Amino acid sequence: MKGRRVRMAGVAVVLLALAAAYGSHVARASERGLAPVAAPSPPAGDAEAVARGARLAAIGNCMTCHTATGGQPLAGGLPLRTPFGVIDSTNITPDKDTGIGDWSLDAFTRAMRQGVSRDGHLLYPAFPYPHFTQMSDADIAALYAWLMSRASVNAPAPHNALIFPLGFRPLMAVWNRLYLPPESAASATSAASATARDAQAQEVARGRYLVESLGHCGACHTPLNRLGAERRDRALQGGTLEGWDAPALTDLAARPTPWTQAQLTNYLRTGYASEHGAAAGPMRTVTRSLGEAAPEDVEAIAAYLMTLQSNPNAAAPPAAASVHLSTAPANGATLFAAACASCHGAGAAMSIDGHRPSLSFSTAVNADSPRNMVRILLDGIAWHESEAASFMPPFAGTFTDAQIAELANYTRARFTALSPWSALDAQAVARLRKESPSR
Repeated sequence: MKGRRVRMAGVAVVLLALAAAYGSHVARASERGLAPVAAPSPPAGDAEAVARGARLAAIGNCMTCHTATGGQPLAGGLPLRTPFGVIDSTNITPDKDTGIGDWSLDAFTRAMRQGVSRDGHLLYPAFPYPHFTQMSDADIAALYAWLMSRASVNAPAPHNALIFPLGFRPLMAVWNRLYLPPESAASATSAASATARDAQAQEVARGRYLVESLGHCGACHTPLNRLGAERRDRALQGGTLEGWDAPALTDLAARPTPWTQAQLTNYLRTGYASEHGAAAGPMRTVTRSLGEAAPEDVEAIAAYLMTLQSNPNAAAPPAAASVHLSTAPANGATLFAAACASCHGAGAAMSIDGHRPSLSFSTAVNADSPRNMVRILLDGIAWHESEAASFMPPFAGTFTDAQIAELANYTRARFTALSPWSALDAQAVARLRKESPSR
């Protein structure tokens, strides 16, 4: 914890130094406020725009981030844990006092493109406007129409809890100057689909547009620099958030079982692929949301992601039975037999009748980092009463930190040709246990 505080203090010093360098920008505590409106702007109320906006909102996963646990839809209040502190999502229902009910389409567009609220205060990039700035005017208008059709909820946003001096919003003017892409990218990206020569190229162009804009996949799957901006030179090569590793999307063809476009499409729409496994952690809610999106848009996203695979013919062979069991913790086998074998053991009914893939194909089991394996054991996978749903009970209250480490290392040694994670012990699990509660 001391090391983390020192690093965060270093970030604060860097931001203050940049603020001094860009003093004229920081001097503006906010941008120009836009007048409130008595009634929403067109296309609010247009049934076709609302329907289209609903499908787009599913791609952006708006409902998840702007709905607190047990709260009203889109009323905000969900704590988003970042390396810089906690930011609570805001109310985006049409409530005029605490939501966006008095926002014009122009005000909404400015927030999406520039990260500026209607009254002029600067937003934090936990709201991923660096991606939304690439959305087309038509898509922003449709999303606005859908939001204005939702139920109004009076729900003031809680105060953020950021480290000093990051609560000083004018610092975001410097951040935007450094990292906010130009708005002109919106027209260029959306135009690519219109000028594509054939159906496949159109699908890939549409997928790229959705991934880079509304889908904001890079917000999770791209590593961040010390100021919380995406490292665009490593786009979609994997990131870490909310205690989970978001795996790289550029090596899908190099997994123990190479992904196909059909498998990826099904996974994105259902949270499950029979050849790979089930979504967990934050990705679980993403796939639930994508299940409500237009199927052709999800197919386009998968089509584009498959074009990012650098060498689709260089996939690793399926993991063989491990030769490292002798180095696995002695108690791991007993723990696995007690807690896991009924579903994941050889000949288990869940694996045979449920057509569940072997753990040898699991991304978490094969990953370089044990983070996701530990989080799955701690948090489980919640049941959501859908046909394709998967379920796994959490073991956070069942096993000690040492037992979680032993179980994870035994599972890796048993189901892959990889050695147990050398740095995974009780202390490592204790640190991971504190990082983020399960959603």
